[in-house]
Amino acid sequence: MPNISLIADSGSTKTEWCLLINGKTKIFHTLGLSPYFLNKNQIAEVVRREVLPKMKDQIPEQIFFYGTGCKSPLNKKLIKTALISVFKSAKVNVFDDLTGVARSSCGRERGIACILGTGSNSCFYNGNKIIKNSPGLGFILGDEGSGAVLGKSLIQHYLYDIFENDLKEKFDKKFNVTPEEILDHVYRKPLPNRYLAAFAIFLAENRGNYMIENIIADGLNSFFYTHLLRYKDVQKYPIHFTGGIAWGFRDIILSLCHEYELKPGNIYKTPMKGLINYHKG
Repeated sequence: MPNISLIADSGSTKTEWCLLINGKTKIFHTLGLSPYFLNKNQIAEVVRREVLPKMKDQIPEQIFFYGTGCKSPLNKKLIKTALISVFKSAKVNVFDDLTGVARSSCGRERGIACILGTGSNSCFYNGNKIIKNSPGLGFILGDEGSGAVLGKSLIQHYLYDIFENDLKEKFDKKFNVTPEEILDHVYRKPLPNRYLAAFAIFLAENRGNYMIENIIADGLNSFFYTHLLRYKDVQKYPIHFTGGIAWGFRDIILSLCHEYELKPGNIYKTPMKGLINYHKG
């Protein structure tokens, strides 16, 4: 009888899955399963439509789901109920995404774990559980250093007509969007955080421009100053970073760690590799 587990790391934008069969792995991706944006039936439908075909009749004994919004008991129950409706015989374990990042990057050691992706978050992890959390608050009130906030800053520069001409031309050529369309997406359409975060790719593609570098550096510095420096004895522990923003701008993160005399730890694009190692162990 094969030992089959299913691991999921779900953000606002996408979910990375790993089917773990006797130590062998199969990775695939689906839509993000955020309980803030999808109800129980919609989540179950995504799993049936996008996950089951990848399983090829392999039934997991255990599911380890790490997801955005799953710190809330109600949201955790929503995700668990949705998964049980699809995988009726599996033992379903649901954790928040920050626990996933902490387990992935810290393993069973003490450290500070950070998420810098579409949203942002951080915590102090004692090797077993999260002891302190400096929350992101979402892109309207917080989420410093996130893709959504970096994208928002970029859009502000564009709409305020601060960009120099060549940068503005590059933006128009890449996105071909009007100010009216931007405002409509942000204020009237669903998932504005994902919409804003999608503009962060422009920052990565135009490194070296002083305006671009300032947006990135200011956004990431705000995360360090607002969140990391609030942890007691922050200089004593390795600080790990996970997410597309962390990975894409890791040179600036390392520079800021040096500037603030902090110990940089692992920098991962996604937590999946670390989660596989954690659950194998």
